[in-house]
Amino acid sequence: MAATLGDVAARAGVSIKTVSNVVNGTGRVGAATRQRVEQVIDELGYRPNVSARSLRRGRSGVIALAVPQIGNPYFAELAELIVKSAESYGWTVLVDQTDANPERERLVLQGIRSQLIDGLLFVPGRLTADDFAARTDTTPMVLLGERLTRVADRVAIDSYAAGRAATEHLIDLGRKRIAVIGATPSGDAVSRGRYEGYYDALVAAGLRPAARLVRSQERWRQDKGVEAVEHLLALSRPPDALFCSNDLLAHGALRALFDNGVRVPEDVAVVGIDDIAANRYTRPSLTSIAPDKQHIAETAVGLLADRLKGSFSSAPREFVAGFHLEVRESTGG
Repeated sequence: MAATLGDVAARAGVSIKTVSNVVNGTGRVGAATRQRVEQVIDELGYRPNVSARSLRRGRSGVIALAVPQIGNPYFAELAELIVKSAESYGWTVLVDQTDANPERERLVLQGIRSQLIDGLLFVPGRLTADDFAARTDTTPMVLLGERLTRVADRVAIDSYAAGRAATEHLIDLGRKRIAVIGATPSGDAVSRGRYEGYYDALVAAGLRPAARLVRSQERWRQDKGVEAVEHLLALSRPPDALFCSNDLLAHGALRALFDNGVRVPEDVAVVGIDDIAANRYTRPSLTSIAPDKQHIAETAVGLLADRLKGSFSSAPREFVAGFHLEVRESTGG
């Protein structure tokens, strides 16, 4: 049977109130008494009843982060920064994976764990405006990404500007046949934004966008990058540059180019987006659009803290995080 607060008090020879003060970090407890109580807590294996404490305080000290894929390095790196930022508020972060499955995302949205958490940071992949309009859970929420706007506080980079900057870098290198992998004009907001940035950069440079150089991919993974490059290399006039909509696609593209004896960047220059840590160690190292992940994490956590404090009851707020181009060997850096 699990040890109780009373068991700890009896063994330590103190009142239940004193044990409660030690556990919760409240009240005045002498150093010797605190040490004795903590020793008994360890001996008995006492664990506080989080649910009961939440009812008393109205807070659990836990927030949730829901992402499509924990194994995606971008989300893993962002989660690490969010955890560190949340620590400054004394929060623990519960990380959930939705696999971009609409049903699982709706469960997150409708508060399947609302009794455990104070707030939610959410990267939706498949939800619609109607899904958000049907939300009945009142847990404070901040969205990460550009898929939906004006339904909650939101933090994102400008995908259009990022796609345009990546493409303009390739144009500045003198490349004329620039393919795009992943992004598509018929995709979600992120995909459309990156494609439109690519398209407008070509038009502004007097280059003709070619449908044969657009390889849309629903899943932005390494294997899809390989698949896209195999198709592009089979064209009568293959591309001399690749704009990949994320770094995982770019990693797959680099592998396929290597396997086919194509030199990077001499024959084909490659740019990705996300600037994950692994980019420094690919061969060649990958040029990438680097979002300010630190700013994204700190802003998102700060927005959630505002909502939890009741500081804002206004309409949803939107923040656009900055980015820069990190030039490496895949474009001659």
